[in-house]
Amino acid sequence: MKTILAALCVMMSAPVIAFADMPEIVKVKVSRIGMDWRFAVTLRHGDTGWDHFADAWEIVSLDGKVLATRELMHPHVAEQPFTRSLTGVMLPDGTRDVLIRARCSDQGWGEATYRVTLPF
Repeated sequence: MKTILAALCVMMSAPVIAFADMPEIVKVKVSRIGMDWRFAVTLRHGDTGWDHFADAWEIVSLDGKVLATRELMHPHVAEQPFTRSLTGVMLPDGTRDVLIRARCSDQGWGEATYRVTLPF
């Protein structure tokens, strides 16, 4: 019994490491403005402050080429989910679909993508 109690005391005194999930892409709205495109991306993330927050999203072609990146300059702890836009995006001729992926300041780029079919 003493061994079990000792083990529990050690486990309870160990530091707890909490990881927020990767940013979730909730919604993407795309519109065409002349020859350019405007992307409005809504993200949800467990921002905890300057040490860990959703800090970017990017537009990627289906063959993996990064077409544009929107840097997010501060945490959105009290604003979840949140939407940020990027205008003036030039896409290669013939592009019909793109992928959106998000990054957090602690864990880097997420593997999950959100596929968007462009409105024509």
